[in-house]
Amino acid sequence: MTLALLLPVGASMWGLAQPWWEFVLRGLLVYGFLLITLRLTGKRQVGQLAPFDLVLLLVLSNAVQNSMNAGDNSVGAGFILVATLLAVNGLLSWLTWRSKRAENLLEGRPQILVHHGVVDEAMLASERITHHELMAAARQVGVSDLAQVNVAILETNGRINVIPKNGSAS
Repeated sequence: MTLALLLPVGASMWGLAQPWWEFVLRGLLVYGFLLITLRLTGKRQVGQLAPFDLVLLLVLSNAVQNSMNAGDNSVGAGFILVATLLAVNGLLSWLTWRSKRAENLLEGRPQILVHHGVVDEAMLASERITHHELMAAARQVGVSDLAQVNVAILETNGRINVIPKNGSAS
């Protein structure tokens, strides 16, 4: 039995089922949609993802696959989508490097969680940071009591940086 008999009629490894520009447009639309929705969900580093956050990202990638490839599993369609996603990601990276306005829009601004030992509960709630996560960041710099914290900042990359008051850390 030849390989041609196993493939559906018209199917090929390189032949596209849709015009190339449709894959580019689909990739851009899905990338933009995911960027906006994930940006609205908060700032966490990949290393700080809870198991349910990681599962969500894996399921999202599967959920958007068909919306990007229109059911076309050819190598050519995959190459076009990869090139499109890498190009738009590179463009946005360059844009945030060049423009403070774009950086604020796409990445957000650092948020102060603790100032002079006082926790901003509203900011913790809006960024969905638990006291446990805040304390874990404080303990990493040798602080066991938030009253010893000069400032704790949620950076745009999702990391919490803690600066202790003078003489507070060991």
